[in-house]
Amino acid sequence: MRYIETLREGERIQETYLCRQRTTAMTKTGKEYENVILQDKTGSLDAKIWDPHSMGIDEFDALDYVEVNGDVTVFNGQTQLSIKRARKISETDVDPTNYLPCTNKNIDEMMMELTKFIAGVNNPYYKQVLTKLFIDNTEFAEAFKKHSAAKSVHHGFIGGLLEHTLSVAKMCDFFAKQYPILNRDLLMINGDLLYTAAMCHDIGKVYELSDFPMNDYTDAGQLLGHIVMGSEMLGKIMDSIPDFPTKLKNELKHCILAHHGKMEFGSPKVPAIMEAMALHMADNADAKLQTLTEVFTQAGDNMGW
Repeated sequence: MRYIETLREGERIQETYLCRQRTTAMTKTGKEYENVILQDKTGSLDAKIWDPHSMGIDEFDALDYVEVNGDVTVFNGQTQLSIKRARKISETDVDPTNYLPCTNKNIDEMMMELTKFIAGVNNPYYKQVLTKLFIDNTEFAEAFKKHSAAKSVHHGFIGGLLEHTLSVAKMCDFFAKQYPILNRDLLMINGDLLYTAAMCHDIGKVYELSDFPMNDYTDAGQLLGHIVMGSEMLGKIMDSIPDFPTKLKNELKHCILAHHGKMEFGSPKVPAIMEAMALHMADNADAKLQTLTEVFTQAGDNMGW
């Protein structure tokens, strides 16, 4: 199989991919053509059908497996495929694992490593929140393990949400140890709060984005977004725990609401406590570095500017 990341300009290919999207458009001269987004486990590919009514183009829809014949081109620095022929392939004739992007790390091992942070949380209220979410709620935990962290920008693959959350938790662990207790009464960083916020900061993405192969925004995701959804989820859990201190509730919810750092980036609040600032920096750093990692991975031979 020719994976998308290996395609090079000037090649003619005949290969099967998953169709993510198929839409009709018009050229500036009024000629109809079709935009098609193809996918395999290595990434996605923008494709064009310039003559959609030709005999070589069969009927197929989004989420169909499609055998395409076409020429690989480059437009504005991005690899494209000009489709000459296309036909739908039965799901029984393909291996789905070739078409769904997935983390290259062991998902179960990552989940075990993440849940070890729960043992390091001493505050009994925050420990109950994490236990109810990641240990007792097996349905949520399974969904969390397999979910993506984004539609496309970073960690947009199976296991991406878990991989991103673990990275953020590790960075926050460093921050908590680097800026510890100043004296008996003053914490620079409250590790219990920061660990809990790190593990929970993106839990709303389980419901903001649909499962693969769609991996697209749900109605609730479009209307509310994962920040608000995650805060609401934590609010319900904390309300179910007797005598949960209001101050602890508000600080944890604040970290979730502020983790994008700025209102123009989707945060209803900006960081107002040190733990929220640390979480924002860890989240932003991992997202940016993973974005660059994916750019370099998909660049092929183009490793210059």
